[in-house]
Amino acid sequence: MGVETKLVLVWWMLLGLLVRSCWGAGFCGLDIQQQNKLYKFNLASPLKDYPHGVLSEDGFYKFSQNDSETGTETKFWFQLCEQMVFNHDQPVCFRCQTCGGPLHCGLTCSALMAKNVAGYYICTTLGHAANFKVSLIDMKNPGKGVRLNMSASTTEGDCSLSVSVYCNTNGVQAPISVSKSGDCNYETTMMHPAGCPAVTSIGGKGLGWLSTLLIVLVCVFTAYLLTGIVYRFFVLGIHGKEVIPNLDFWLSVPKRIQNGSEYILIRIVGAYYRVRYGPYSRV
Repeated sequence: MGVETKLVLVWWMLLGLLVRSCWGAGFCGLDIQQQNKLYKFNLASPLKDYPHGVLSEDGFYKFSQNDSETGTETKFWFQLCEQMVFNHDQPVCFRCQTCGGPLHCGLTCSALMAKNVAGYYICTTLGHAANFKVSLIDMKNPGKGVRLNMSASTTEGDCSLSVSVYCNTNGVQAPISVSKSGDCNYETTMMHPAGCPAVTSIGGKGLGWLSTLLIVLVCVFTAYLLTGIVYRFFVLGIHGKEVIPNLDFWLSVPKRIQNGSEYILIRIVGAYYRVRYGPYSRV
């Protein structure tokens, strides 16, 4: 594996961590304000007994269903919040080009369906992680849970899988059946503690513009720092503390802050004495 390939892999890994930490709610979550309360869903955040949140620890959820009329079996695989990962039980089916191809079937999409047709399983991609939307199951009752919808464009048209994650603090109930709406749109349900929001009383006020600006600045600075470190380490071959970009400047920041604070303090004290005792002249 070349240096460029390692650089790309490390960069994408770090970028993924940054996206989850800075934009986790937008990426796989939802913030809803109703009646002076903030309902915050962050489905990928670790929970007690569920370190990956709503994501399956196997890398995918799987269930199958038989057609009520023909009795033929249809298999479904999906993962929430990101694309699927298979260490076992990888799908084997025809027409998997839009989800990894025959050798890597299931690895480049977030939802896949395989229908038994005359003894052969034919694949249909139902969703990609890039086409991911989160909404409330019930707008009048935000605590009920959220609906996660993923979609994909295929030769059969636009397909989708919608997973309703109901709040259940007692454990997980994985999907066991699916219903079809339209030509290539499917819906299923499950129960998970990650479907329960964190509720905060906000007194009618959300995040102010200053708080939002600070969050954005911190995320931008983190992205700059990670990019510089990866580039200097893998491309320039720099090691040790010098791998940090503009190290001399960052080491001088505390001294600059101290000098600036002392200057401002001197000006404030001087202005205070001028106002309190008035101007004076030498005798």
